[in-house]
Amino acid sequence: MELPFAESFKIKMVETIRKSTREEREKWLKEANYNLFNLKSDHVFIDLLTDSGTGAMSDKQWSELMLGDESYAGARSYYKMKDALKNILGFDHFLPTHQGRAAENVLFSVLVKEGDVVPGNSHFDTTKGHIEFRKAKAVDCTIDEAFDTLIDHPFKGNLDLVKLESVLSTYPKEQIPMIIVTVTCNTSGGQPVSMANMKAVKELADKYGIPVCFDSARFAENAYFIKLREEGYQDKTIKEIVKEMYTYADMATMSSKKDAIVNMGGFIAMRDENLWKQASTYNIMFEGYVTYGGMSGRDMNALAQGLDEGTEFETLETRIKQVEYLGEKLRSFGVPIQMPIGGHAIFVDAKKFLSHIPKEEYQAQTLGCELYLEAGIRGVEIGAILADRDPETRENRYPKLELLRLAIPRRTYTNNHMDVVAVALKNVWDRRMDIKHGLKIVDEAPIMRHFTVQLEKVE
Repeated sequence: MELPFAESFKIKMVETIRKSTREEREKWLKEANYNLFNLKSDHVFIDLLTDSGTGAMSDKQWSELMLGDESYAGARSYYKMKDALKNILGFDHFLPTHQGRAAENVLFSVLVKEGDVVPGNSHFDTTKGHIEFRKAKAVDCTIDEAFDTLIDHPFKGNLDLVKLESVLSTYPKEQIPMIIVTVTCNTSGGQPVSMANMKAVKELADKYGIPVCFDSARFAENAYFIKLREEGYQDKTIKEIVKEMYTYADMATMSSKKDAIVNMGGFIAMRDENLWKQASTYNIMFEGYVTYGGMSGRDMNALAQGLDEGTEFETLETRIKQVEYLGEKLRSFGVPIQMPIGGHAIFVDAKKFLSHIPKEEYQAQTLGCELYLEAGIRGVEIGAILADRDPETRENRYPKLELLRLAIPRRTYTNNHMDVVAVALKNVWDRRMDIKHGLKIVDEAPIMRHFTVQLEKVE
């Protein structure tokens, strides 16, 4: 008999989590104005809001914390991180930042100006926010297959080369500061980009003289899918695949709180020394000196170690198989999800789940609230609230996908927790027709409203 799959780690420390009553959750959710971000973590039983900074670090990473050099300038920890980026990604120049959106803020301060156009594959919330804050425009060039949750395409994160070339040929080179390739593509359901697509995008970018920037939060998961799904890569290591991936990028930003498995940290990496010099000015203004950039030495050490561990097949296999486990459970219950199952999360198709609720009543946010009420499980809406308002018309934008994301923290929950999530969502699925109304916004921020939005029930 073949042995069943088992995790490639054992548990050394535990944290107590508390179950709550339905009555308590109803009270807490109302006090939070039906915004799951506003809930206290102590009021959440299984927290799948994000996989960003919520994973469990390894014993080696904890050891690296004790070796951190906290010198203001020229710390050993900076050079340890610099060597890791060079060895794994192949970049000579980098700037540490406290997280991914800080990296975007610094880099875009150099490159993005009013009136610019930035094509890419379903830019994530902070990326699009930083672009639109500068009165530029993010243009989605993702393949059409990504927006049909029933299609089982292996690389739904791919850019449509026809769409991309249409943008590149329509606008002057000076108006397109970069092409952004998000690996994996979070907004379309944690979907990977193929190596062939990365290569084709780079060739097209070179033809028009436009640099390519990788949004690298989950680059290792992307490499894992290339190894499993793309011909010619089955016998390559994750590190070998990653090394090739970044030959097709001129620069990269990363929220290292994902695939480097740290609680805080990020960076900008680049090949152009002149760009590094320009970005350094903003890094000093916004983050800190160029050799720490908003990070402590101990965190740089843990990040360097995490990059090494996070690009090992066994670490990725353990992590992604747990996501698959939850996804297959939900499919067996008939719950509609984005297919194929992505790397870091399950994305529930709220349009199909709550098809009787008008889109103006925010189906995914409504579903997220119902799941929390059912079992104290917190997910996050990737839909109309996150899509925000059009900067010019101020009308709501209703995206093609309306998703509830259940992001699985790395090495944090067991499959017993996944069973609870699956059954809780099945219970909501079984009573979905009893959910008569959704939510309406009563207060919102002018940009990136989803973090602080206040809602109430539609009666």
